[in-house]
Amino acid sequence: MSQKVRVRFAPSPTGPLHIGGVRTALFNYLFAKKHGGDFILRVEDTDQGRYVPGAEQYIVDAMQWLGITFDESPLKPSKAGPYRQSERKKMYKQYALRLIESDHAYYAFDTTKALEGQRKACEQKGETFSYNCHNREALDNSLSLNLEQIKERLSSNIPYVIRFKTPQNQTLHLQDMIRGTIKIDTNVLDDKVLFKSDGMPTYHLANIVDDHLMNISHVIRGEEWLPSLALHILLYKSFGWEAPIFAHLPLIMKPTGKGKLSKRDGDKMGFPVFPLEWKTADGEVFSGYREDGYLPSGVLNMLAFLGWNPGTEQELFSLEQLIADFSLERVNKAGAKFDPDKTKWYQQQYFQQLELKTVTDAFTELLDQKGIETTLNLEKIVSLIKHRAVFVEDLWEQGYFFFQKPTTYDSKAAKKAFKEDTPDILLTVCDILNKQPAFDSETISKEVKAWLNTTQMGFGKAMMPLRLALVGAMQGPDVFEIAAVLGKKETVSRIQSAISFINNPS
Repeated sequence: MSQKVRVRFAPSPTGPLHIGGVRTALFNYLFAKKHGGDFILRVEDTDQGRYVPGAEQYIVDAMQWLGITFDESPLKPSKAGPYRQSERKKMYKQYALRLIESDHAYYAFDTTKALEGQRKACEQKGETFSYNCHNREALDNSLSLNLEQIKERLSSNIPYVIRFKTPQNQTLHLQDMIRGTIKIDTNVLDDKVLFKSDGMPTYHLANIVDDHLMNISHVIRGEEWLPSLALHILLYKSFGWEAPIFAHLPLIMKPTGKGKLSKRDGDKMGFPVFPLEWKTADGEVFSGYREDGYLPSGVLNMLAFLGWNPGTEQELFSLEQLIADFSLERVNKAGAKFDPDKTKWYQQQYFQQLELKTVTDAFTELLDQKGIETTLNLEKIVSLIKHRAVFVEDLWEQGYFFFQKPTTYDSKAAKKAFKEDTPDILLTVCDILNKQPAFDSETISKEVKAWLNTTQMGFGKAMMPLRLALVGAMQGPDVFEIAAVLGKKETVSRIQSAISFINNPS
């Protein structure tokens, strides 16, 4: 690529950042880094009526958690700034006026009431009202007024908007890196508002001007902006500027495949759709991947595969590998179905790759939150149960019995395991364990199994009651590993409690 790659992620701070937005940011980042380019954060906050305090910081925090770094942003400014559209608003009117001067735009003085009347009149005929080349010269604008009337309206401060004058009878052949050539008849396009009566630009004008002034080479954005592509290309032509290369990403669909994934779907179906937890002003809380215990590496890997594939069987990619392998040519046109189970699968894969100390530290913190103090070897415990876990919280479910002596026993298992001769068997096991000077799993396993072989007793006859005695249920890692972690005193104590329960079940 001859021109330096410069891409931007341009969210509006109107609420929490949906994972669809995060996916857009990720694809922009991967493309920029793949081609040695710049990745820019531009905050599009011209719609002050929908501005939500804290939303911009949320975007920054989310990207930071995921490890997606910006080369330029409001917090890392460069010569292309400022990076908030609200701080750039003074410049936009001159560009709107330039389009009027070149006959590519016009003043429109239509009142809201007048436009509503036009809509109702069209509805009565079974038609849809559009402000465009078919009717604009019959409406209240500078195309239908003479010069004196226009001057009078402007000098009288009559409210107006500036609309784009869409060319007639043209067929546009638009290029998209993902969708190929798109044909558009300009006669079906609206004359979109570029500059509002409140003195602020619309998204269309601000977006084009900012992309041009920031030397954006590629615009990689969601499919929902595809209907705006014709207008944006026409705006570039009207200004006499070279347009960037466009790529419109597929939608992220609901797990059912029907409809776009929304923020409500997560709460309904039990999975997050936001990277971080978000609390609304009225106290409503939306869950986030970070707070739900997901690892950023797994979330990134999952998002990368929503619409893109490497063309191989490989599914696990580090961020560095994604940068190396990513290409827009391998992004699909069709919507990408979100799969909560696959997301958990990615989480499990990356959780298992964590260093033992990292998981142990997280488990220690979890125990502290539960108010549990222990002298047991937590690193050993984690090593025994980590492979069964997807999240840190799962470690408690898999290993709670190390910290809580059983007070009850699984009834179904107890009915099967606790027999008339079980107390005698468990007493013998206690004697064997008490005689062992070295209470490690290998030694006690060897001694108990040697006794079982000598007596020719079935392993289950002793092992099932022993596991129930130590755990309270038929779960957990190797029973001798459990005993070794608990220590001789606690192990024998739990066996004796089980014996008392069998002898006095009531």
